[in-house]
Amino acid sequence: MRRTRLLGAAVALILVASCSSGESIVSDGDDKDTTTSAGSSGSDTTAPAETTTTVAADTLPDCPTAALADATGTVDLTFWHGMSGTLEEELQALTDAYNSSQSKVKVSLVGGSYEETFDKYLQSNQGNRPDLMQSPEYTLQALIDTESVVPVGKCIDESGFDTSAFIPAALAAYEAQGMQWSLPFNVSNPVLFYNKKVFVAAGLDPEKPPTSLEELASYSKQIVDSGAAKYGLALESGFDSGGGWFIEQWFCKAGEYYVDGDNGRTSRATEVLYNNASGVEMLTFLQQMVADQTAVNVGDNTQSGYDNLLKLADSQEPAAMTIATSASLGPVLDVLGGGQFPNIGSGDVGVGPMPGPNGNPGVLIGGASLWVVDHDDPVRAAAAWDFITFLTGAEQQSQWGAGTGYVPVRSDALEFEPYKSTLANDPRFAVAGEQLEASPDALTSAGPVVGPLRAMRAVMAVAVAAILGGADVQATLDDAAQQSNALISDYNALND
Repeated sequence: MRRTRLLGAAVALILVASCSSGESIVSDGDDKDTTTSAGSSGSDTTAPAETTTTVAADTLPDCPTAALADATGTVDLTFWHGMSGTLEEELQALTDAYNSSQSKVKVSLVGGSYEETFDKYLQSNQGNRPDLMQSPEYTLQALIDTESVVPVGKCIDESGFDTSAFIPAALAAYEAQGMQWSLPFNVSNPVLFYNKKVFVAAGLDPEKPPTSLEELASYSKQIVDSGAAKYGLALESGFDSGGGWFIEQWFCKAGEYYVDGDNGRTSRATEVLYNNASGVEMLTFLQQMVADQTAVNVGDNTQSGYDNLLKLADSQEPAAMTIATSASLGPVLDVLGGGQFPNIGSGDVGVGPMPGPNGNPGVLIGGASLWVVDHDDPVRAAAAWDFITFLTGAEQQSQWGAGTGYVPVRSDALEFEPYKSTLANDPRFAVAGEQLEASPDALTSAGPVVGPLRAMRAVMAVAVAAILGGADVQATLDDAAQQSNALISDYNALND
């Protein structure tokens, strides 16, 4: 089963960014200050900047949520999603519960991978598009530019829907131009996975994982020098993980922008910023870890989708740590619970926050959100919104989080079963949510909004693979930046 970041083990430690003071991003972890002013504009990123490009709400399709009361007969809706396997089963269970809870709306699911679903949407016209769609965070700008959706912000305003319980970082990820475009549904982020048995054998505290990059390097060296494992850290270069998505994560954790225009959130992005001095510094640092054999690069994770995580279970040359999406925690524990890997069991797996510059907290949102497709039909729009409010309800999010490993999008879901018991029985499931709650209220923590972001990640993945293989860091990043800037320029020329 091939998945993007959701089930596939994702990650590599790709860190970029230094404080604008010129201080190294490789710190001992003592400085936890998150108030650094950074970014090409030199603006303070501790609070969202004033939006300079705000969409006029009256130019967008309306969301008359009360129209569902006027429906005659059952409103049939089609929902395109990107789930498969166990995740699709859980989504189907929620959909069945919704369909049986009322008689006005019936939702039918149509599945596919994220890439397949998004590409199919772009290749369709409004006549054969769905009523709702689940789409990942990297599609935000591209979907806005299709001018084919009803922004959920208008549904929220029309219905008086209360979003106060939602994780602020989750909402902010899907807000741009002063408008909430979609509502988060399945939320994940990167966490550190590590083998507690190896930590003990190396003389490290298994309950204190590294939080800074310097700690990550020093832990890796101690592990290798002690002989507890062949490698301290497993890196990978997947486009939607260690080679692409996590570049953006490291900029976020350092308080820097990945693209200009305040990450494309106050004005349309025109260029990438990752080939600066701090980007070179961090990738050089990781390159040196591979060269010193305290880290190992497993490639782009295409062999199994779990190559970096499987390195922790390698009986010949294991690694002690890796970073992967929090959405893989459940599957990892299920697999290891079978006992087929003698050097690590489910109880040996430690989970910690994603290490970053100076040990700073916070991460970018991963996963996907729910979109209302515009069909110029008030009843269908209202019905779609009704289903979205069901999927994002506290009880449904509790069920979804417990069944999948995703972070519930709202804090009150933690008060309901079965997620309440999941956290009580296994605190490892709480790490991802705690990271999001700790994210600074800043545009740097909302992630980049740029049309060709998926293609840009693919460009960066090639660059990261080359760098970990020994290529010149500055030249490689400059080349990747040139390619990405060309993608942005071409996209903007078609969509401005």
